[in-house]
Formats: sequence, structure tokens, C-alpha cells
Amino acid sequence: MGGFDLTRLRAVVFDTDGVVTDTARVHAASWKHVFDAFLRGRSAPFDVCADYLAFVDGRPRLDGVRTFLAARGISIPEGGPGDEPGAATVHGLGRAKDALFAEAIERHGVAAFPSTVALLHELRRRGCRTGLVSASRHCRAVAASAGVLALFDVLVDGNDAAELGLAGKPDPALFLEAARRLDLPPAEVAVVEDALPGVEAARRGGFGLVVAVDRSATPDGRDHVDRAPALLAAGADVVVGDLADLTVSGRVPVGRH
Repeated sequence: MGGFDLTRLRAVVFDTDGVVTDTARVHAASWKHVFDAFLRGRSAPFDVCADYLAFVDGRPRLDGVRTFLAARGISIPEGGPGDEPGAATVHGLGRAKDALFAEAIERHGVAAFPSTVALLHELRRRGCRTGLVSASRHCRAVAASAGVLALFDVLVDGNDAAELGLAGKPDPALFLEAARRLDLPPAEVAVVEDALPGVEAARRGGFGLVVAVDRSATPDGRDHVDRAPALLAAGADVVVGDLADLTVSGRVPVGRH
């Protein structure tokens, strides 16, 4: 199956939702609640299989609104940051989703995938640096809630994107910023993603290894969808069902001789 060869890779950058934390289904449920309320009388309900994975997953929140509604042939005003959550504008729908997601995280907490945590410990034990990337402004809070924030050397999220003017995935800007903060060229950095726009971004950024995680279930946990062909077509070097399927080699663990 392959894995991380640390003779040529010096860092691994992880996407957050669906890779490090089990929050993709929380995002999907929040989007469904918001879009279904908006779509009532306009179009069919939001589908967490076809719609979330194709148009929303991995994209910045407002881009997700634009992309999904464009796919339905629906045009609404852009609005602005001061719009009421739920208003029929891009910003209004985005704010409603953001509020629902934040409430769910605060109420229920966040779980990290055990296999990802084990991989992070192994990489760091071998002296490999790590980074965390997300289009979400809640990335730091999510990682802290899951107890994994200390396992990352750098973090780049939606707050950084807004402050620095970084384009969202599939543009590689977020991943390139993480590599810059690690002071490494992209060719010496691996990226681990689960969303098609993220895989495309990593490939476009020239990263040394692009690993895609396909947990073989839609974000609501109901239906099984084989996304491996699409992830490979988007630029993944390897697709795994779980990060436990990957090996780490090429560097002696710190403290061992």
C-alpha cells in the first residue's frame, strides 16, 4: 500500500475534517439543515451524498454556498458579513451554517480518528514535522476540543485565509502557506486529504506525496460510495480506507540509535 518515506519527506500536512477529526458528518448535517430550509418550494432537498461531496466538501464556506446553488441553477444576492443568519444571501446561508456547526461542536465535542492520532505520534517520534490545514475558521477550536492541537507544528485555517487573502481549495494557497511556515519546499512535504478539492489543491501545489483517505461512507454514515477513482483522477498518489493502512519508514525514531 505504501506510506511515508522520510528519507525524502520532512513534513506531513493534514486536512482537518474527515482526516484528523470526525467532523465531516457534523458539517454535512449543518449544511443539510440550512439548505433544506432554503430550498423548500424551490428545489429538491440537499443530499449529503451527491451534494455535500460534490459541491461543498473541502471548500471555504461561502464557496460551498455558491458552488452548490450554481449546480441547482439558483442565483441569490451575495449579501455581506452583517446579514442575518439564514437570510437568502450567500453570506446569510453561510452564517446560518457556521452557527449550527459551532453549536454542535460546543454541545457534543469532537473526536479524533485513533489511527490518525497514532500516525501523528509516529511521525513526530521520527522527527517529522506536521501541519494542520482547514478552510474553516473553527479549526483551532476543533483541534483543541479533540485534544490534538499540540501534535501540530503549524496550523493554517480560515482565519489565516481571510487575513492573508488566501484563495480556497482547489487553489493550493492554504497548503503552500503551511509549507512556508514549516520552512520547507512543497516537494519535501506530504499532504493528507479526503476531499476532491483538497486533493486537487495538493497536486497543483507540487507536494511530494498526496494521500487521499476514502473512509467509504457518506458523511452521514448511511450509504457507501467508492470515491477512490475520483480521488486518483484528482491527483492522489495513493488512496487508503484508513491511515492505519500506511507505513512510516526512512528515519530512525528520535532517541534511538
